[in-house]
Amino acid sequence: MDIREKMKTGMLYTDAGEESLQKELSSCKELLYDFNNTRPSETEKRSSILKSLLGDMGEGVWIEPPLRMAYGKHTHIGSNVYANFNLVVVDDTDVYIGNNVMFAPNVTISATGHPVCADLRRDGSQFSFPVYIEDDVWIGAGAIILPGIRIGKGSVIGAGSVVTRDVPEYVVAVGNPCRVLRAITERDREYYYRDLHV
Repeated sequence: MDIREKMKTGMLYTDAGEESLQKELSSCKELLYDFNNTRPSETEKRSSILKSLLGDMGEGVWIEPPLRMAYGKHTHIGSNVYANFNLVVVDDTDVYIGNNVMFAPNVTISATGHPVCADLRRDGSQFSFPVYIEDDVWIGAGAIILPGIRIGKGSVIGAGSVVTRDVPEYVVAVGNPCRVLRAITERDREYYYRDLHV
């Protein structure tokens, strides 16, 4: 089994010294450098760079620089997605972001991790599992999403949360580790923030 298969199947692998992977990582860094150094008025240039960088990208995607990624091409973004400053995506394997997803500043999505046992990670071994963020999700500022996580449609992840397990649809989940706080209800349709009525 080659390294790419290991990356896709959750097996331990080490990408150090893999020349073809290093070229892909370097290519991603070059595109990110160009993207992150665009002028605010260069919206068409930004969009063009993102199309070259990402695996898939729908319509109406807006990502504020700076953006950091590992490969870029393993990230698949739907339509009408907004990402505020400092989105980090460690996409050694696939990251799927649905439609109408919003990211506050300083969000990290990591599809990759290292074994807890030092003996197993000493050579740089790591593992990767896909991340799925379904439609209409809002990820709060400073949230961290770990490997293999699925966040269900319409859910909200609170600021500063560390998402260590799947989150169901239409809930507010917060904390470290992130836990479901409550369901999203009809009251949320009437009150947009605390006791402020629509």
